[in-house]
Amino acid sequence: MMKSRSRSMSTRSSSTQPDDYRHTINKAEIRTLIPHSGSMCLLDEVTQWDDRSIVCATNTHRDPANPLRRNGHLSAVHAFEYGAQAAAVHGGLRARAAGATAPPGCLAALRDARLHVAHLDDIAAPLVICANHLFGDGANTVYECRVSAGDRLIAEGRVTIVERG
Repeated sequence: MMKSRSRSMSTRSSSTQPDDYRHTINKAEIRTLIPHSGSMCLLDEVTQWDDRSIVCATNTHRDPANPLRRNGHLSAVHAFEYGAQAAAVHGGLRARAAGATAPPGCLAALRDARLHVAHLDDIAAPLVICANHLFGDGANTVYECRVSAGDRLIAEGRVTIVERG
């Protein structure tokens, strides 16, 4: 279960939010925010975000051409790559809102990781990826991530992103 230090999505009305917070962000725009290209860009859209958190959705877990598949299956451990990509998109959106470009980062650590399924490819519903910024700036940050499908929790944990040096 999520720890009490989790931050929930903002409940501010959309009339008080900047334009970047209101619109859905599609895959083409996501690709401008992260270094992942081609089929390694795993997220289909951003459905909601604010300065502290982001919610993304995707169906790429069912794609037979998903580059993370091995022996015909997509292991649930890859849910954390989905979480890390959501964190990267969030960092890119935060930097863009500040008039900057996010420095490239890489996944450095995974803590308190819990998997609740063995595979992702047999989940019929879209994956919903929530990433909550806990602390840090730029490419040196920690996010709490949760991946779900419908009402089912798939994976949860914290990812640490560090600037590529």
